[in-house]
Amino acid sequence: MTGICTGRVAAVTGAGRGLGRAHALALAAEGAHIVVNDLGVAPDGAGTSAGPAQQVADEIRAAGGRAVAHTGDITTTDGAASLVTTALDAFGRLDALVNNAGFLRDRMLVNLDEDDWDAVLRVHLKGHFLPLRHAAAHWRAEAKAGRRPDARVVNTSSGAGLLGSVGQGNYSAAKAGILGLTLVAAAEMARYGVQINAIAPAARTRMTEQTFADTMAAPAEGEFDAMAPENVSPLVVWLSSTASDGVTGRVFEAEAGRITVMEGWRPGPTADKCSRWTPTEAGETARTLLAAAEVPQPVYGAR
Repeated sequence: MTGICTGRVAAVTGAGRGLGRAHALALAAEGAHIVVNDLGVAPDGAGTSAGPAQQVADEIRAAGGRAVAHTGDITTTDGAASLVTTALDAFGRLDALVNNAGFLRDRMLVNLDEDDWDAVLRVHLKGHFLPLRHAAAHWRAEAKAGRRPDARVVNTSSGAGLLGSVGQGNYSAAKAGILGLTLVAAAEMARYGVQINAIAPAARTRMTEQTFADTMAAPAEGEFDAMAPENVSPLVVWLSSTASDGVTGRVFEAEAGRITVMEGWRPGPTADKCSRWTPTEAGETARTLLAAAEVPQPVYGAR
C-alpha cells in the first residue's frame, strides 16, 4: 500500500456491502479514517439493520485502521447532517465524501408505480444531494474561516445513467441526475477547495448479480475476477486523495481492469437557416443532420 490517503477522513455511504464496502476497506488500507454509513436495507430498500455498517467498521479496526459506524438515513436532512457531524466528532475533520448508497426496484415503465419511482429517486438522487449539501456547507464555512480545505467528493452514477437501461427507468433517471448534480457542484465548489467527480462502475453487487446474472457470474478459480467490486476502488481512492489535484467535474467508467473518461453531450452536426423553419424544412434538415451524426450506443437491455 502507498498510504496515499494517510490522515484523511472519508465518509462512505452504502458502505456495508458491495462497492461501498470495497471502497471503505480500500480507503482505510491507504491510511484514511472512515465513517462507514449503511442503513442495512434489503436489495429493494426494505427494512433496516445496524449490522452491515458495524461489521465493516469492526473489520477496518481489526486490520489496524480507524473507523466508526453511522446508520443514519442519508435521504433525510437529519441523517445527512449527522454523517458530517459523526466525522467531525470522531476524527475532527472531513476530507472526502463517497456517495454510493442505493437500491433497485426494477419495472418496465407501464408497470412502474409512483412509490417505486419515488423510492429509487430518493435513495440515489436525494441520497447524493443531501450528504453533498451538508459536506459542502461545512467546507465552505472552513474556507471562509481561512482554513481552505483540500476536499473531494466521488459520486456514483451508472451506465444506466449514461445510456439508459430497459426496465430501469427510475434508476436510469436518478443516475443521470447524479451526473448533472456532479457538474453543477464541481463548478460551484471549486472556489472553496472542493473537487467533485463521478464514477459509473460495473461490478458484482446485490443490485447487479441478479439483474445481469450472466455478466456478473464469478470466474473459474484462478481467473481474474473482472466483476469484483474491489476493481473499482483504486480509482475511488485516488479521486479521494490529494494526488487527484486539478481533476474535477469529470465522469469515469470503471470496470475490471479498464478506466474510461466519459465525454458527455457536445454539439454534433448542425444547420442554421438564420430564420424560422417550416415543420417540413425542420424535418428534412433533422434527417440530413442525423445521417451525418454518430450512431448512438444502444440502451442497456435493448433488443
